[in-house]
Amino acid sequence: MSITTEQFEIKAYSKKELAEKYQISVRTLNSWLKPFEEKIGAKRGRYYTVNQVKLILESIGLPGVMH
Repeated sequence: MSITTEQFEIKAYSKKELAEKYQISVRTLNSWLKPFEEKIGAKRGRYYTVNQVKLILESIGLPGVMH
């Protein structure tokens, strides 16, 4: 089961899928996530878990929403 915000479905995502959501390259996503690696933890296989995706959203915000 997945939770949906107005614009973003919270589910397991790969780095490539997350980068596409944010409309950035995987390399840029890696640099954005670098300061939060310890908090987010390692991916499970190819994907970040639902809980990890929630932590990523808390850390760098929703795609398209500037802080």
